[in-house]
Amino acid sequence: MQANATWKQEMTFDALSHSGHTVVFDGDPAHTHGASPMETVLMGLCGCTAIDVISILKKKREPFTGLTVSAVAEQASEAPKVFTHVKLIYRVSGAVSQKAMEDAVRLSETKYCSVAAMISKTAKIEFLIEYAG
Repeated sequence: MQANATWKQEMTFDALSHSGHTVVFDGDPAHTHGASPMETVLMGLCGCTAIDVISILKKKREPFTGLTVSAVAEQASEAPKVFTHVKLIYRVSGAVSQKAMEDAVRLSETKYCSVAAMISKTAKIEFLIEYAG
């Protein structure tokens, strides 16, 4: 896997992934031109675990109709400002069994989500499931 970030102006960078996708990073505190690198790490965590959970629910043939994963993170006050605590909230829609959803989240947490595995080295990750029906 490869990636790069090219400076554009001020504190703005265009990042390019190996697969050809771009992201704009903005290191200015206002983040007016793009997300901060840490925001994208948090978004990556949400995406990684969401992919795992959907994949597992599909394999279990659970009748989900929607999933949103949200994260709230706390960072260290001094540099490096690593995440120290992350709360992940899974909001699932459809007639998904509680056990299937709990199993899917647990498998993502303990086995599949590489982003969570990295973040868990510095942060406690808390998981909460909400059922939208």
